[in-house]
Amino acid sequence: MDFDVFIIGGGINGCGIARDAVGRGYSVGLAEMNDLASGTSSWSTKLVHGGLRYLEHYEFSLVRHALMEREVLWSIAPHIIRPLRFVLPHHAGLRPAWLLRTGLFLYDHIGGRKTLRATTTVDLDGPLGAPLKDEYHRGFEYSDARVDDARLVVLNARDAADRGAAIMVRTKVVEARRQDGAWQITLRDTATGLTRTVSARFLVNVGGPWVDEIIRGAMGRNEARHVRLVQGSHIVTRKLYEHDRAYIFQNEDGRIIFAIPYEEDFTLVGTTDRDYEGDPARVAISDEETSYLLGAASEYFKQPVTADDIVWTYSGVRPLYDDGASKAQEATRDYVLKVEGGRDEAKVLNCFGGKITTYRVLSEEVLAKIEDALGTRGKRWTGTKPLPGGDFAVDGLAALEDRLRQAVPAFDERTVRRMARSYGTDALAAAGHGAPGRDLGHGLFESEIDWLTRHEWARTAEDILWRRTKLGLRFDAGETRRLAAHMDALEAQRRIAAA
Repeated sequence: MDFDVFIIGGGINGCGIARDAVGRGYSVGLAEMNDLASGTSSWSTKLVHGGLRYLEHYEFSLVRHALMEREVLWSIAPHIIRPLRFVLPHHAGLRPAWLLRTGLFLYDHIGGRKTLRATTTVDLDGPLGAPLKDEYHRGFEYSDARVDDARLVVLNARDAADRGAAIMVRTKVVEARRQDGAWQITLRDTATGLTRTVSARFLVNVGGPWVDEIIRGAMGRNEARHVRLVQGSHIVTRKLYEHDRAYIFQNEDGRIIFAIPYEEDFTLVGTTDRDYEGDPARVAISDEETSYLLGAASEYFKQPVTADDIVWTYSGVRPLYDDGASKAQEATRDYVLKVEGGRDEAKVLNCFGGKITTYRVLSEEVLAKIEDALGTRGKRWTGTKPLPGGDFAVDGLAALEDRLRQAVPAFDERTVRRMARSYGTDALAAAGHGAPGRDLGHGLFESEIDWLTRHEWARTAEDILWRRTKLGLRFDAGETRRLAAHMDALEAQRRIAAA
């Protein structure tokens, strides 16, 4: 099979580039060696945000682009992206109040904010400060947004596939070599071991933490050393407070952490920043990181946060461009794009770094490089066309929930909210048009599982419980085993049908 563009990596950048490229008229293939969003893209703090702390490192361009993207992404995916207000308590021993006000003034104004609410001063002697220690009396409240990061990846992949891209999961690129003015790319199905070869005129390497490994392995260039791996870990606890705001806490080491309402009954606390060496697939939170997050949160919350409060942890590796920064938290969060190849050679673009919030901007910049090599096919378009399920107004979620509630009486209120906020206008189809079938636990019905396997490349219980949904927080071991058996049976049927 021949492609104009072939993409290695099924994270947010890879799927965003695939969507943009196929929408402009290029033929596109994408290979992901595991599941979509199974790497860095599902290890984030689940925010679409400008990155307030990056202002201190003078990354004004990154912050500006990120701030501009918040409302763009909200408009194309209002089901999985929603505004969130953040409370920043003033800590008397750390950054002075005037500095916080100045930073938040810039945050409000350099990114073209239109709909999101502006910063306000808040009295922490009232309800917003009730969970905090009595020493915190004043703070600031500003706007960013929350996002279901893994679903953002999958929806970009779905839209790309709907427009004609070939999305190949559990497919590893084992070799990529230039031949006769094109790339010859050998692919291996990681489930069956079968290999095949495709060709492409332009290769894009967005392997995330594995980007250097792809250059060294598949491309055979042993000298590649471009990426600084930085570990970021999070803890999820029982719900620490009742209101709907998030907190951003300053720490004595100059870093910040967030405490964010998560999946209705929990609080997400993170993140850490430390250099990492080793296999990114084996990263796990350390005792030191756990203690750091518990201590940082307990500095502010009236009730100390302890290990007994933790219900889940996750840890990931950010593939930052190695700019020589002395500390992990000082390394640039901006992306770097490098195109290689002579005038008569097929070109490769290697992508280093990047953030969830700026994935669409990155994709447009990659397309500019592709157009330079292959010729222009179409105009920019991804900022105005909704992602699957996102074709409704940003204030239309409640009405969508009402329609789903009436159409599917079998759904309880929690399931109605989860389905609407996962699938948007596709929720009724994912609910079997009112006939959802058997409930395999906690509102996960057979119709949704069928939808996820047919439309969203889900193959295992882990794909469903921890990426397509976050129901892994609720499933016990027995329920997980039953779902795994169900998924194994569906996968066997799929393989027979594909043979």
